[in-house]
Amino acid sequence: MPTLPPEPSLPPASRPHQHRRAAESFGSEAERYDRARPRYPDALVRRIVAGSPGPDLLDAGCGTGIAARQFQAVGCRVLGVEPDARMAARARHLGVEVDVATFEAWDPAGREFDALVSAQAWHWMDPVAAAAKAARVLRAGGSLAAFWNVFRLPPALAEAFAAAYLRVAPDAPFDVRAMTGALDGYRVLFAKAAGGIREAGGFSTPQEWRFDWEWTYTRDAWLGQMPTLGALTRLPPAAVDEVLARVGAAIDVMGGGFTMSYATVAVTATRTGTAMPEGTVPLI
Repeated sequence: MPTLPPEPSLPPASRPHQHRRAAESFGSEAERYDRARPRYPDALVRRIVAGSPGPDLLDAGCGTGIAARQFQAVGCRVLGVEPDARMAARARHLGVEVDVATFEAWDPAGREFDALVSAQAWHWMDPVAAAAKAARVLRAGGSLAAFWNVFRLPPALAEAFAAAYLRVAPDAPFDVRAMTGALDGYRVLFAKAAGGIREAGGFSTPQEWRFDWEWTYTRDAWLGQMPTLGALTRLPPAAVDEVLARVGAAIDVMGGGFTMSYATVAVTATRTGTAMPEGTVPLI
């Protein structure tokens, strides 16, 4: 399994944790988000659980509890931390215990965990502060796993999405072409996560795991998921409708459906050594 190289210099546009309003915009579509967003590979869940010293798991940025429920299903005791009260309410409704807070500011109140996961959310957090908090709440030998479902749209759909989005939101902070360009557009996020883990200290060398899979979407299924994408959650309804119409037309040309290629990528590390006390600035 590959270890990750040191973090490259990141341009400002590649620092999504600085866009807190965008990070906390998903609650406007909480029910749709939970219904439409894809789940995570069972092989990833099993691998994280197999490497954990016990069943107590923390889900940082748990959203509506999609990943949390997958870990509950294999016997984990899960606590979620989620900054958006609307997303947290949905997770609680579906059986997940949740504290409402940003992860960096969350008070663990002395609680410790055997594993910490973050599904599709770590990039919304400060990479060093979040890793330092993870080191403080993980038991020795505990595992940290931040992971993302990275999709690759067929070229015709990627072009339709990018063209429509740039038409309605030319000044938005999202690089939509990177979002639709598979792993290359996400490499900077993986490197940033690994760099934060290194800088925070208390962890083994970060590693990258990858799981490839496919999913077939009907036109309605994909258009139902699109409003939950971070690039769209803060657009006016008319702008979202225009993007959906253009993408829907492209799917119609393809016969009304398509197969999406996914890669689920996890940045992982094991808790070792001594974590920094609260408020300590790491030496670089």
